Amino acid sequence: MKSPLLTIISFLIIFTVVVVSHEFGHFLIARLNGIKVVEFTIGMGPALFKKKGRHTEFVLRLLPFGGACIFEGEDGNIREAETDIKDDTGGMNFNDAPVWGRIASVLAGPVFNIILAYLLSLFMVWFSGADLPIVHSIMEGYPAEEAGLQEGDVITAINGRKVYVWREVMLKSFLNHGERLEIEYERDGSRSVTVLNPKYDEEAARYYIGFTGGSDYIECNNLKVFKYSAVEVRYWLVATVDSIKYMFGGHGKLDDLAGPVGVANVIDDTIEETKPYGAMTVLLNMFNIAVLLSVNLGVVNLLPIPALDGGRLLFLIFEAVSGRKLPPEKEGFVHMIGFVLLMILMVVVLFNDITRFFR
Repeated sequence: MKSPLLTIISFLIIFTVVVVSHEFGHFLIARLNGIKVVEFTIGMGPALFKKKGRHTEFVLRLLPFGGACIFEGEDGNIREAETDIKDDTGGMNFNDAPVWGRIASVLAGPVFNIILAYLLSLFMVWFSGADLPIVHSIMEGYPAEEAGLQEGDVITAINGRKVYVWREVMLKSFLNHGERLEIEYERDGSRSVTVLNPKYDEEAARYYIGFTGGSDYIECNNLKVFKYSAVEVRYWLVATVDSIKYMFGGHGKLDDLAGPVGVANVIDDTIEETKPYGAMTVLLNMFNIAVLLSVNLGVVNLLPIPALDGGRLLFLIFEAVSGRKLPPEKEGFVHMIGFVLLMILMVVVLFNDITRFFR
């Protein structure tokens, strides 16, 4: 029996932790650089709750679609009169701050998401361990057999990229479209290299490399937890970046994107699938989703798109290198256009999430 209340609570907790971490990064580093933060907002749409602090107004909004940390003077906007903050100054105008202080303040949001992902991974990996990249079996008639791979081989790198966990092997296989793979592996203490060309499976409509694994785990309830928690975050960073390349490479489709409704649906499915294994299994999977979302939010925000942190960083890096500052009003106009386009994309993704239920 499904538990919609548990799904909603889990979604709100995960969303709040991930978004608050991101915005708190902006807030903390901005304040350390003497920049006034006018508003700290979680969510979008009508305000449900407002609290005026000494320097900043804290706002909780109705729709769980993101958040904002608004600096005084950002995009040419002066918000002091509107928010009626009780402090005379509370810090300097964003555009008056040194450029490296502004860069640090903008970059801090994504960085704090990665830090959060690592902290969550410490808990998750401590209890669940790590899946070692060891070949469990070879599929007859597939490229791995032809390339000479054997059961028990430890995959150490693919196309020059180091491999630490089995999911990295699976990711490389899943995103492959027939490209040649150079596999480095270890057997009986000796390292070797082989090359294979993935084989297309008509029924599955994807390419396969022809070996299975993921059944060998290492316990990490010791000092290894620090290494493999970093490996966990690295995996999600690589998965996110490679998935973005996959989408922009023309291989993705709209159904590969998910908004809040899609995420809630994933949480609901995960709870239902893991409930028979106990509360701890459910909790560990919720941590896993939180790590995934936190890394995704950090990486996506660094894309060089107006209105995102990456778009703002482009302007700031240009200023740092050239010594010339674009007028805040013009930069604000560019970000406004980007924001409108992002809202349109959000509506499309939301509509697609909802229509999935009726397919």
